[in-house]
This record gives sequence, C-alpha cells and structure tokens, in this order.
Amino acid sequence: MAEDPNSWADATRLIRGGLNRSNHGETAEALYLTQSFAYGSAEAADRRFSGEEPGFVYSRYANPTTQMFEERLALLEGAEHCRGLASGMAAVHVALTGLLKAGDHLVAGKALFGSCNWIISQYLPRFGVETTFVDATDLKAWEAAMRPNTRAVLIETPANPLLEVTDIAEVAKIAHAAGAKVVVDNVFGTPIFQKPLQLGADIVVYSATKHIDGQGRVLGGAILGGKDFIEEHYRDIIRHTGPAISPFNAWILLKGLETLDLRVRRQTETAGVLADLIGDHRKVSRVLYPGRADHPQAAIIAKQMTGHSNLLAFDLGSREAAWRFLDALEIVDISNNLGDAKSMATHPSTTTHRAMPEEKRLEIGLTEGFVRMSVGLEDVRDLSRDIARALDAA
Repeated sequence: MAEDPNSWADATRLIRGGLNRSNHGETAEALYLTQSFAYGSAEAADRRFSGEEPGFVYSRYANPTTQMFEERLALLEGAEHCRGLASGMAAVHVALTGLLKAGDHLVAGKALFGSCNWIISQYLPRFGVETTFVDATDLKAWEAAMRPNTRAVLIETPANPLLEVTDIAEVAKIAHAAGAKVVVDNVFGTPIFQKPLQLGADIVVYSATKHIDGQGRVLGGAILGGKDFIEEHYRDIIRHTGPAISPFNAWILLKGLETLDLRVRRQTETAGVLADLIGDHRKVSRVLYPGRADHPQAAIIAKQMTGHSNLLAFDLGSREAAWRFLDALEIVDISNNLGDAKSMATHPSTTTHRAMPEEKRLEIGLTEGFVRMSVGLEDVRDLSRDIARALDAA
C-alpha cells in the first residue's frame, strides 16, 4: 500500500485501519470463528510455536478478526500495540497485575468505577500490593503519595461517576520521576477526545463495551501502549490466564469503530444542550459536565481534551428525588451502562458504586442525590422534553 495509515485522519483510520481481506475480497471484515489453526507439517507447527514463522496458533493467543480490531484501535489511539480482552475490567486487571508484585505500591485517584475500586482495595492486597488513594485533582497529593516502591499509578479521567478530571501530563511527570508507570482508563474521554499516550501515559485501557460498541451488544476491552512494553509486561499473562476476547465480539467492535467518531460527536453535542437545561432547573443543586465553564477542572479539560463527553451528572438533593426523576423518564432508560446509542440514566449510589462504603462515596462527593446520565442518539427535542418532565416530577 502506497498510503501510510499513520497519515490518515481518525475518521479514515476508523474505517480502513487494520483491514486484512482474505483471498475472497470481502468488503466487510471476515469473521474467523475458530479455536485453533492447522499447519502444513510438524516442522511448520514447530516454527509457528517457536516464533520463527509468523502466524496464528490458538485463538486464546491471537485470531485474525481480533487482530484487525487491535490494529484499528491502535491506529486510532496512536499506540504501537493493542491487545483485545474480554471486558474492560479484564483490561484494568491485566494492566495492573502486569506491573505489580508483592511488596509494590500503587497510587490511584479516589474517584473510580466501583469494580476498579474493588480490585485495588480488596483484591490486590491479597497478593501484597498496597495502595494509596489520593484526590486525583491535587498534584501535591500525587507527589506526596509516591514512595520508593511505587510501581504504578492509575488515573480514571474523566472519572466515574462525577466526571472529575485529572491532569494526565502533570501526574505522568510526577510518576515517572518516582520510577512508576502510568495507566489511564480513558473510557469517558474516548479515543476521539483524549489521547493519554501523547500526554505521557504508558498504558491506556478501555471498556470497549461502552462507546466502541455503542449499541449494547457485546462485552470487550483493550489495553494499548508501546509494543515492547506490552510484550514484556502483558504477553504471558494474556497468553496463560485466558482473558481472551471472543472473535465474534471483536468483529462487532470492529463495526462499532466505523461509526465511533460520528456517534460520539453527535452524543456530545446533545449532552451539552441537556447539561444546560438540567443546570437551569430549580430542582437541580449542581450539574457536572466537562463542556460547561463551571466545571471545576475546566482549564485542564481545555488543555488535554479536544471535545467533552456524552456523560453528565447532577444532584437532585436526595435519593427520593433522584428515584422520582428516574421513575418519571419515558424515553431515557434506567440502566447502569453508558456510551450506548440509547440514552441511559442511573443512580450510582445504589448501582455502579454500591459496593463502595458510604464514607468513601461521600469523600468523592457522591451523595445519594446524584444521577449519572449517558446521552444517546435520540433527537435532542425529545430528550429535552423527557428530562424536563422528569425533573418536574423529582
């Protein structure tokens, strides 16, 4: 190919990246539903397993369809390498355990998705890994938390559920000065609006279940970074512990990538309109949206993001009011998912962050009055009417 895919704009990368047509010349990517592969001879099998000869040996390690998904997402992200995994949480788990061992120290922001918080606070301590949680917006807190045995930091930005934003570049400088690697969960930012590797991150993780699929169909995850780095820290974990993505799911995600740019930009445009509508309502004490000038980290958002988000959160003052709002919705679904073509709203304190102790929820500002909303692709007029009616009912 005369064209260098790295010279393409994101919209072209999302359609053409990683394309590997079979001899049949199909226009839609081929779906290889196979567990294993055959070899022409015993010697060929030996060369394939030794790595002397390129090719596939088992779909738990790699698969042609999965590889197309990985190459396309890597091209979009600006990463040397990508490994597709079974879910976003598989990606977070692999990203951390590949860097940490007994006696190591991790630093993470306090505001995290509930399952991420569980891995760090409940699971990793079983294996001798200690974590310090910090206010992710306070650079002095990050600096003070570093120790001689700090090996990694985990940043979720914008964070779930209140869209707190961390300065990736500045935290990366602090972490690297201490000899630690930087892992960024970029689900809320999406690869359309935020490129953590360009800001100093070593690893980026995604729940591809969210915006990348974008239509509520399959689970998937991804881990991206430098090729040598991923080979050194993650190759054997992925190969031997089996968090493999299904080729069928990888194929669905490939098709999701084709429309990712269009969907995310349209959803974000609508979210901006709804954030202002919600913020102006008398029942709402606070709205948090990365596109508003009153967001606490608006300056950082302007510096490191090229767009905003289809996620927003707002405080209705009490659990009762939040539940009345949710129950009055007629178009927007009550669901804990996000990034979908369908608009969804949830009560984080009793769903996504239920496992977090109340004192920890309050520490990050998550009161029981908060609702988190993921804005979909419905007409903005219909959504505005539905939300205004539900706010009145709150």
